Amino acid sequence: MRSILLPTLPTARIHVLRVIVYAFVILDILTLSGDVVAHAGNAEYYTPLLLARILHLPAVTSLVAQLLRALIIVACVAAVAGVTPRITGAVVAIGYWVWMLYSQGYGYVAHDHMALMVAVAVLPTVATPPLFGDGGPAGSAADGSSVGGGTVGEEPRSEAAGWALRCIQIAVVATYFFSIVPKILYTGSLAAWANSAILTWASLRRGSVLAHWLVENVPWIFVPAQWGGVALEALSPVVLFLRGRALYVAIAVYMSFHLATLVLLGIHFLPTVICWVAFLPLERWRELGRGRRPRRQAAESGV
Repeated sequence: MRSILLPTLPTARIHVLRVIVYAFVILDILTLSGDVVAHAGNAEYYTPLLLARILHLPAVTSLVAQLLRALIIVACVAAVAGVTPRITGAVVAIGYWVWMLYSQGYGYVAHDHMALMVAVAVLPTVATPPLFGDGGPAGSAADGSSVGGGTVGEEPRSEAAGWALRCIQIAVVATYFFSIVPKILYTGSLAAWANSAILTWASLRRGSVLAHWLVENVPWIFVPAQWGGVALEALSPVVLFLRGRALYVAIAVYMSFHLATLVLLGIHFLPTVICWVAFLPLERWRELGRGRRPRRQAAESGV
């Protein structure tokens, strides 16, 4: 059980993941969740979520929104640049959580950001070596703290890195698995949902030209597609136990699912898609940055 929840994984994987996650956080607060700034003029519609109520978080003002956005961007840039990444990462985590509480506190809650919120919360818990260069002795982190699990000439590894990655992976899987719950609550059973016309209705309401064409010419395809979607959601926990080629095939299947929903319905789930990289051997990118050939060890070490 310990090896499942606390696998010993390369800390360099965390450093590369920081770059990806923090870069996307900047993009997110400027685009996908950029509505926080607009919410400043709609205080009467503020319906705080449970955590916001516990924190007594008041309705956002224009000044607070602008300062919060600037703080998150500066902290993300500093963390990516390697400036005390654990401290700046903690600033990103707190700032981004407050930002999302505001974004989701005005009548609409989108569960596609859950894994990303978990990612920013756990990334600051791990000490990491420099992204490029030798980074000193194995087991030595960028901030001087020991990460352990390595010997001279090997990539430093730690259970802390494995725990953080596992948290993100579980959050990704939970995004799919727990989406089953509202389907059951809405229709009474998964079978009722899968056999319904909800995808046809969604295609007519917000679908692309291709979606409309499918409704008119091959309407029978929607029920099997709904069963396929339910199967992907129900079986998503299996991904946590896959390794090597089987894992990559599973990731490709889920990415194909999101590509299909984007093309047909304009639904992207990009924050969750980004967090799928937590399943990949990202430390290979660090080796490419050093000018080395990537090591063929990810399948053996587990991802």
